[in-house]
Amino acid sequence: MITRRNLRFYIPLSIGVGTLLIAGLIGCSSPPRYPESDHYHQGKFSNPVPTKKMGFFGVVGHILFGRNGKWQNHLSVEETYKDPSPLKTGQLAVTFVGHATTLIQTKSTAILTDPVWSNRVGPFSWAGPMRSKPPGVPFENLPKIDLVVISHNHYDHLDLPTLKQLWERDHPHFVVPLGVADLLLREGIQSTQELDWWQSIRFSDELEIVLTRTQHNSGRGIFGRDESLWGGYFIRTDGRSVYFAGDTAYSDHFEETYRRLGQVDVALIPIGAYEPRETMSANHLNPAEAVKAFTELRAKLGIGIHYGMFQLTAEDFDAPPRDLAVALKNAGLSSDAFLAVKEGKTTFFPPK
Repeated sequence: MITRRNLRFYIPLSIGVGTLLIAGLIGCSSPPRYPESDHYHQGKFSNPVPTKKMGFFGVVGHILFGRNGKWQNHLSVEETYKDPSPLKTGQLAVTFVGHATTLIQTKSTAILTDPVWSNRVGPFSWAGPMRSKPPGVPFENLPKIDLVVISHNHYDHLDLPTLKQLWERDHPHFVVPLGVADLLLREGIQSTQELDWWQSIRFSDELEIVLTRTQHNSGRGIFGRDESLWGGYFIRTDGRSVYFAGDTAYSDHFEETYRRLGQVDVALIPIGAYEPRETMSANHLNPAEAVKAFTELRAKLGIGIHYGMFQLTAEDFDAPPRDLAVALKNAGLSSDAFLAVKEGKTTFFPPK
């Protein structure tokens, strides 16, 4: 029997299920066909290391009850971004905008990773996790963007309203994993390049982009899951190198990235959205695993991403930086080897 008391359960459940069904229909599409490979078979992409997938009811349960950590909203941004341009040859500036969005600048190029400036991340402007604080760089303060890299098609990484704004303002080039370009093309974004794992594209003598393997999944609804690829990026630019992990669980791909591509100057590695481990470990690193990934990449510096902006899972708002500090200590690394910086903070690297 449905009573007034348990309406508090059934109403959110009904709204959640209805939203998922509508979003599933929106996100459903017929994928382009690609050659069969170790990670693409009969229209679906997969990880070489299999992971447990969350079913429909698991997704519903997570949306309704899985984000129960202590969280803070309506916060301000402490750092004030100032465009460091012009940079000298060999200089590199990396600004943490928030979540998985970073701004990478050299003398000749400005690159954005997974740009999100919307207030919510989801299929509708009124649904989905809400931003807890403004972006670390106001959109109008962005320099002209030359290149945008997208790690995968989840709403908190591929935000179509933001991508349309960037296209209309700057007409940058977009690099995406296999199967993602159609989403952009439907929005009128013409300049796109799809890559498979370990494929590369060279924009100039100073800039090369490689799509790297990660351990994750894709989908923008309950239908059409894993019909597009996911990945990270190894960026060589102006004598420097940056690794952007996108969104990933722990696997052997960090060692493989180092073996194939060599050491990086700075690694942008997710440290948030990791509790509870029984469900999140299949898709997201926790801080201890992020530190392990950092050591396997042999990176000179780590910067944490994917935390403190959108409440996606069950850990507390301030848990990722705190757990990162513990993980660094346990690994015998100094606190300045792998940083959890404030939104809007720019980290500079001098010429080699």
